[in-house]
Amino acid sequence: MGLEIERKFLVNKDKWEKLNLANFEYINQGYISVEPHKTIRVRKSLTKAFLTIKGITENATRQEFEYEIPISDAEQLLEKFSTNNLEKKRYEIQYCGKTWEIDEFLGKNKGLLVAEIELESEDEEFDKPEWLDEEVTNDAKYYNSNLTINPFENWK
Repeated sequence: MGLEIERKFLVNKDKWEKLNLANFEYINQGYISVEPHKTIRVRKSLTKAFLTIKGITENATRQEFEYEIPISDAEQLLEKFSTNNLEKKRYEIQYCGKTWEIDEFLGKNKGLLVAEIELESEDEEFDKPEWLDEEVTNDAKYYNSNLTINPFENWK
């Protein structure tokens, strides 16, 4: 069984902009299913594509099964089967031996910056970069699947 243990944090925009990062990966992802107990997602970048099935999140852990698929398959799945889509830029930063993924959301979620870190266990200790703000791991409105239903622009 695949498990994902992930914590999420909002990013301080002022501190983030001072990093002046240029390298990112553009991601288009869509959801085939956004049921509360499971999501089925298609994610496509310029060089890779994945089909991912995720279970319900308990604390910071959930079941996750992810499979690389041909980009052409991802394009067809996004076009024909995905009902909820989002776009984002993803930055990867190495900090104190850990990889942080920072998503800068686009479109209806423009202005939202979320950082994620994957861990080996829920109680694993890690250093937090200064550009992190509030932890939102257990706040469902920040789940990518929910951002396709109730985007950031609606929160204002």
